[in-house]
Amino acid sequence: MRALIDRYIGAYNRIDVDAMLATMHREVIFENFAAGTLTVRTVGIDELRHLAESSRHLFSSRRQTVTGFSEAAGTAHVQVLFEGIFAIDLPNGVRAGQHIAMNGRSEFRERDGLLIYIADHSD
Repeated sequence: MRALIDRYIGAYNRIDVDAMLATMHREVIFENFAAGTLTVRTVGIDELRHLAESSRHLFSSRRQTVTGFSEAAGTAHVQVLFEGIFAIDLPNGVRAGQHIAMNGRSEFRERDGLLIYIADHSD
């Protein structure tokens, strides 16, 4: 599963939506949690494509760096450092060109050689 996750993260870092989705099962579930609260959930590759396409303009560059990896009972647990540079001004006061860096973790599950579940967690 590590090679599949590395392919996904590489595509994510390049902001290459097609390559990201090439690692996904058509029934993929994606969830994003901030401070323990579910903020986004998609079901199926079409919903995830819509989310990925609509959010790709937020960053002029972004990078997830794997800082830890473990796998148990069919689930991979990945510690990541996320860094990005905003491409646009946001209503919350964030300005284009502003840098963000934060630690997070992701869970991945696989089915038929593709990612079927991804959960991103940030505090």
